Amino acid sequence: MSAELLSILALVAMFVVATLFPVNLGALALVGAFLVGTLAAGMSTDDILGAFPGSLFVILVGVTLLFAIATNNGTVDWLVRAAVHLVRGRIAAIPPVVFLISALLTAVGAPAPAVAAILAPIAFGFAADYRIHPMLIGLMVAHGTQAGAFSPISVLGGIVNGVTRDANLPYDNISLFLSSFAFNTAAAVIVFFVFGGRDLVSRGSITTEPGTGPGTGTTSAPGTGAAAASPGASPATSGSGGAVTTTVAPDTGVDGGGLRLTLHQALTLIGIVALCLAVLVYQLDVGLTAVTVAVVLSLTSPRTNKGAVERVAWPTVLLICGVVTYVGVLQEIGTVDYVGSAVAAIGIPLLVALLICYVGGVVSAFASTVGILGALVPLAVPLLGQGTLGPIAMIAALSVSSAIVDVSPFSTTGALLVANVRGMERDVFYRRLLTYGAMIVLVGPLAAWAVLVAPGWLG
Repeated sequence: MSAELLSILALVAMFVVATLFPVNLGALALVGAFLVGTLAAGMSTDDILGAFPGSLFVILVGVTLLFAIATNNGTVDWLVRAAVHLVRGRIAAIPPVVFLISALLTAVGAPAPAVAAILAPIAFGFAADYRIHPMLIGLMVAHGTQAGAFSPISVLGGIVNGVTRDANLPYDNISLFLSSFAFNTAAAVIVFFVFGGRDLVSRGSITTEPGTGPGTGTTSAPGTGAAAASPGASPATSGSGGAVTTTVAPDTGVDGGGLRLTLHQALTLIGIVALCLAVLVYQLDVGLTAVTVAVVLSLTSPRTNKGAVERVAWPTVLLICGVVTYVGVLQEIGTVDYVGSAVAAIGIPLLVALLICYVGGVVSAFASTVGILGALVPLAVPLLGQGTLGPIAMIAALSVSSAIVDVSPFSTTGALLVANVRGMERDVFYRRLLTYGAMIVLVGPLAAWAVLVAPGWLG
């Protein structure tokens, strides 16, 4: 049996074992990387460890540590109140605003993982305080980052256009960008209604009154008895006629009312802004920058920030880093090229195009989207050179298929959602995100192929 086939079977076995037994899949993946890499592929230990995603590890630890500090001192709650104030208390407007901000940041050049790292903890603060479904707010971040990911000045857009140009294929910046934006917007609309968007609309609005603590609000839902309460809050209800007004008691002990800041909250906000500027403007590493900001904040207020390290999502860090290490071993062995070459040998252009989209979607759900696009676009060149398929359509479909699956908990964006979730048990959220990610892997490439490639309307 070839090393490529053995590595695929080992991956399937890992998922089965992790499903049947209470063993961290990341730990299994590290064992698999060691055994498959050493016994089947003859890799050295240094080569296997070289596949460990050190950058992703630092991102997960740094960002979750920083926002653990922000949660401890009440900064996240303050950001929630400020956001509600900006949308004039309309709860239903918060998810679309999160989506648009995510899309805007990636469209102007910010890497999608960096945007998710910055926005996910804040967005989950909205969810926890105003009973927005964590899946809804998390997926708005994920799909938002991918909606803007292929603009002409974005990281992914530049890579895809560069690879296409080097292969002497025609390309269209705007078509690529609009394709990704349209598919992710459609996914976001579906997510909005599946995960409680209609209920958010019916709840009306929340007004945060001066002198109330974080998590405190007043919800007016005409004609309904629905009220927005923070988890663990004790509502006191009064109303007449068709309206019910619920004032929710604070569920945190954070000092301050309205939008007033404590000194520690102000310093934390400055740190978050500094992180954004460092990553988005100066292109510094998001993980190392986040760790630096977290350490500085810890030194400024040791007592307030005590215990933040224990709140880092260590099981999630092990899970994600272990799986990504194994996928790195697969790439080193040549399993991805093996699968791609087998697909390309079929010889039926439309079917090959669909299968290449699926290869991009499945592999990208576990590995770097940048790396997959860099490998699969050249792989598709012989197919596109036949003139049977429109190169612009095929490249757009492959790009959408490879990026929309970044909602998977094994991608960097999905991992950040799992690491920062609030309002739901992390294991429960992980399983639901895994289920949703699997559905996207099944439906996304097929939809991209059916809309962009099969009709032949895009050259």
